[in-house]
Amino acid sequence: MADKSITKVSSSYAPKGPAGQKYLASGVQLSMRLWEKEHPAEDKPETVRDYETIGFVIEGKAELYIEGQRILLDSGDSWVVPKGAKHRYKILEPFTAVEVTNPPAEFPRPRRLSTREEKRKSHAKQTSSVAKAQR
Repeated sequence: MADKSITKVSSSYAPKGPAGQKYLASGVQLSMRLWEKEHPAEDKPETVRDYETIGFVIEGKAELYIEGQRILLDSGDSWVVPKGAKHRYKILEPFTAVEVTNPPAEFPRPRRLSTREEKRKSHAKQTSSVAKAQR
């Protein structure tokens, strides 16, 4: 059966990762994260990831160094980092961007409740509310 779950995540309450990214909506095959107002600093270290990343610059400027190439990223630009590509970023101006990864690149990955667990949780809340009202 196809996954028909719906997920909404408010960036105001999204969990933050160790590098400051906010983890937004995540599906079975993809996840989205937000880098918000990253400030210029020392170059980030070169890395290789086991997932593909596509991104979109909302504001700011950065350089993406990927497999020996330098790519300037500016507001309105999008980019792709293939799975397994050596890359690093250098933030030039306060930088806000959204990235989508496949497979999902989240830490920690929130566990989804099954429909049965959601119903059980809802029933427990209702039962608790009824018990309090009867006191």
